[in-house]
Amino acid sequence: MEQYAIRGGNPLVGEVEIGGAKNAALAILAAAVMTDEPVIIENVPDLRDTMAMLQAMESIGVVVEKLDRHTVKIIGGSLKNVVIEDDSIKKIRGSYYFLGALLGKCRRAEVALPGGCNIGLRPIDQHIKGFRALGADVRIEHGLIITEAQQLKGSHIYLDVVSVGATINVLMAAAMAEGQTIIENAAKEPHVVDVANFLNSMGANIKGAGTDVIRVKGVSKLHGTEYAIIPDQIEAGTFMFAAAVTKGDVTVKNVIPKHLESISAKLMEIGCEVEESDDAVRVVAAKPLTHTHVKTLPYPGFPTDMQPQITVALGLSKGTSIVTESIFENRFKYVDELTRMGANIKVEGNTAIIDGVNKYTGASISAPDLRAGAALVTAALAAEGVSIIDDIKFIERGYEDFPQKLQSLGALIEKVGSEREIQKFRLKTG
Repeated sequence: MEQYAIRGGNPLVGEVEIGGAKNAALAILAAAVMTDEPVIIENVPDLRDTMAMLQAMESIGVVVEKLDRHTVKIIGGSLKNVVIEDDSIKKIRGSYYFLGALLGKCRRAEVALPGGCNIGLRPIDQHIKGFRALGADVRIEHGLIITEAQQLKGSHIYLDVVSVGATINVLMAAAMAEGQTIIENAAKEPHVVDVANFLNSMGANIKGAGTDVIRVKGVSKLHGTEYAIIPDQIEAGTFMFAAAVTKGDVTVKNVIPKHLESISAKLMEIGCEVEESDDAVRVVAAKPLTHTHVKTLPYPGFPTDMQPQITVALGLSKGTSIVTESIFENRFKYVDELTRMGANIKVEGNTAIIDGVNKYTGASISAPDLRAGAALVTAALAAEGVSIIDDIKFIERGYEDFPQKLQSLGALIEKVGSEREIQKFRLKTG
């Protein structure tokens, strides 16, 4: 079983390039099948999740050609069926985007119920509500979500809760429905805007993405396009907090600083210097970190996907901090692992009360999910001694070349596969 071996104590210093946004890529890859013409997508992150999406597309006859590591050509005209139950797709959350894409194009989709990280209940009731409002029949049979319609008609849809997945899914189906659809209480995340921009580049008519009311005028046909995916705000935020916890000086490049405002604001609040330029953000942690309070909220609030990273930083900050998780109820599972490293954190329901400690110490720990796994890596980088992190498959779902990028900033981290390799790492870095 592969693990990360990490010797902490080195400040991270230097520059790091941020890849394409995973959450945008999963939806955009699905949306690419909505035209019969060739689509070229650039800045696709090379991750387990994106590979699973491409595999699933090939399983239904879509032609997928990798032009280079981060560029893919997709031809949806060769689509043979609308049943996606590829084993790899069951493991990722983004599989449900095929529902909206195939329903829009073919008026029918059958997709295996989605998986992903176990961070709490992520119901698809808002997706189903949206599809039904457009005139589709939706049912669950034999582990598949089946949705079909004789015709899709534009509708006025009010989402009961702000849901990125439901907003994108309804957007895709509505793009090829008859008439106008209005989605109210829509999610405003950058990747919602990216998917809308991608669909518009294919000939869709979508206005208002990035606000809470999106208007979609259905079109009968979409055409080919070339499109580059936005940078990943969560990967960028992870490196920004890694700079903070290791007392480092890191410039994250190829980012959109506007997307990082809530993250930058909290870093400044706890005592970091943050400098923004056109497409880069520099984080310098020259002073001791101080406490703060944070509550996760839909965009433009502080992202739930950054909650473990800020908790790791606050665990090393002076004073008492409070972190409130308002999106997912199961998102504090990593706290036990952090406690093994010396953190002083008490979880009550959806709130973590954090008393800052002077240092973390190395330990053997497990990544319970994608973002918590990355956060535990940052904790290990700040800790005294060696840490071994298990279940790194979760981390690799969302971070491309994570150890290599950290090594380029001076981190002592290696992927290891045996006890012998761990011992070699200890000797080499001791």
